[in-house]
Amino acid sequence: MRLKCLACDVLARPLYLCAAHSPHVVDIQLFERGLHNTPLLLRTKLQEHIDGAAGQGYDAVIMAYGLCGQATAGLCARDVPVVVPRAHDCITLFLGGRPRYNVQFASQPGTYWYNLDYVERDNGAGTGLGAGIGTDGEKTYQEYVEKYGVENADYLMEVMGAWQAHYKRAAYIDMGVGDGSKVEALARGDAERRGWLFEKMAGDLVLIRRLVDGDWADDYLIMQPGERIKMTYDEAIIGCALHA
Repeated sequence: MRLKCLACDVLARPLYLCAAHSPHVVDIQLFERGLHNTPLLLRTKLQEHIDGAAGQGYDAVIMAYGLCGQATAGLCARDVPVVVPRAHDCITLFLGGRPRYNVQFASQPGTYWYNLDYVERDNGAGTGLGAGIGTDGEKTYQEYVEKYGVENADYLMEVMGAWQAHYKRAAYIDMGVGDGSKVEALARGDAERRGWLFEKMAGDLVLIRRLVDGDWADDYLIMQPGERIKMTYDEAIIGCALHA
């Protein structure tokens, strides 16, 4: 098969590694991490590239994205299937699937996540990824970043006790691709300074590898031409609906 892959650049290293070993031809288009802050713009750009892949000889468009703040909800398949992992966000892709994500979410909901690709692709919006605690704390932080910069935003959150109120753990996910020692040290330092627990855990490439290998059973939504992505508000996360 020949596959067009649309991907967030926080998955660059593991995605290129897996694509290099794929039995298929995989053309990768990366989108900057910062687009997550404007989901409607991200959706528009992704749809433009799905549309642009039509008639180019691809067998499918695959997406290294989750639901990602509803950015992928509403995307439509054109002349070939579009394949999307059933995931809320990139944390699920880093951890290797929904079961492991759900365990982490249930046991440690106030976790701030660190990952090599995520940090090195930082565009000034912060070095970690919050999940599982609602959006208030992250929204406040992003507002501070926009107004005062990352270092001042961190300082204000610490002075106000906001980090401690929303997060309890710093977790570094090691994907085994590239030297993540500096990012691990960053996570450890943040945890010590903010009074959090620190945990290092191994990532899992399985969802990324299966995406580029064409092994799409169970953990992926396969949209046929004329269908669009809809939210399902259940364990499936996303489903298909006919494009109006």
